[in-house]
Amino acid sequence: MTRLATPGEQTAMTAAVDTGRISLADIAKANDVRFLLATFVNMTGKPCAKLVPVEAADQLENGSMGFAGYAAGLIGQKPHDADLIAVPDLSSFTPVPFIKEGLAVIHCDPHVHGQPWPYAPRVILKGALQRLADQGMQAKVGAEVEYFLVNKNDDGTLSTADPRDDSPRPCYDARGVTRMYDHLAAISEAMNGLGWGNYANDHEDAAGQFEQNFDYADALTTADRVITLRYILNILAEQRGMTATFMPKPFTDRTGTGLHFHLSLWSGTKALFPGDDGDRGLGLSQLAYSFIAGILDHAPALQAFLAPTVNSYKRSGATTSSSGATWSPRKASFGGNDRTHMIRVPDNKRVELRSGDGSANPYLAIATALLAGLDGVAGAADPGAPSGPGESKPEAHTLPATLLHAVESLRKDPVILSSLSGDPEIGQYYADAKEEEFLSWHNQVSDWEIRTYLTSI
Repeated sequence: MTRLATPGEQTAMTAAVDTGRISLADIAKANDVRFLLATFVNMTGKPCAKLVPVEAADQLENGSMGFAGYAAGLIGQKPHDADLIAVPDLSSFTPVPFIKEGLAVIHCDPHVHGQPWPYAPRVILKGALQRLADQGMQAKVGAEVEYFLVNKNDDGTLSTADPRDDSPRPCYDARGVTRMYDHLAAISEAMNGLGWGNYANDHEDAAGQFEQNFDYADALTTADRVITLRYILNILAEQRGMTATFMPKPFTDRTGTGLHFHLSLWSGTKALFPGDDGDRGLGLSQLAYSFIAGILDHAPALQAFLAPTVNSYKRSGATTSSSGATWSPRKASFGGNDRTHMIRVPDNKRVELRSGDGSANPYLAIATALLAGLDGVAGAADPGAPSGPGESKPEAHTLPATLLHAVESLRKDPVILSSLSGDPEIGQYYADAKEEEFLSWHNQVSDWEIRTYLTSI
């Protein structure tokens, strides 16, 4: 996360003038940090970390912190492979004293044999951003992080952490927000203390569901912040005896959890999406329309990254919820300020990608979406006229019905299959893992099957 140096860091920078550089140890000591959480995520988005004392900050910075990659989960390694070496990005240094006094998070890029590891999600996103930079463009991204606050009961079922939060239509309920004031305020103060610009904290559409928004930034910064915010939400909720979950559909009868991305392309300080589009009415440039067309063309394959779990498709496949809406698109459509579309255009400076859910890995989701859009730009693709409210074109792709359908679409899409560090073998590795995840679920006998089939014949 890129941010301005704190006064303490400025002091450390001054002290480091003689060497011409400021070290991680300098930054940590200037912020009274005693321990560093050296963090990266695997392809499922799980945060992996080592707790590094500040006395070993130089060792971390110099590439001495190794991880057994296979043990970290889905990240392209086998038990016999060489260690992943966590290389910290000093610009991502984030003190989190509201978690533990003296603690800071720093995001790292895994390397193997001195080279960035191409299966690492942060490395993948940086590669996608370099492809944009090679064409003179940069991406800015905003993210809407939704989540549920729940308790796990003794019988294994889930219940809303606030027992009074039981309305079928609780969205924006002032009472629900007030009852969760301590939690929401703590998260807001944490974000603002970090300079993220928290501007809203609201009760979402389902009982127990909330969203806390922060300002957009460059793509890598926003992805880092999503990971950090999930960590903050998890820990601060646990401290209050609750569980924060980003599971897309924890309750059958309620709206699921989304992770919506607001995307825009820039050339330096010039926004590239605004333009004169004649009678289409959205005020977008041809480049913006081509970017939209690229995402729509590759939409089925993209869902393997935007909706990457078995549970994701319980959300996107729902026909209704207790509130009367699912807020999850079924078709690859685009239109104006209309939340039923996969791509909503709230204004002429950005587009909102709405088919992602809470389980999405932000690095992979942003990287693949940007490269899909870039493919549309390269081919001067055109999505045609925007669809009207609640409408879609007959030729619009239907989004995959299950994770297995999404995997099949990924395997058939060479652009998206090759979007992970430019190597289709990495895309195939991811597809194989997701197929295995689907089949693992499919092989479990569920309560629904017992109820439906036990005495049906």
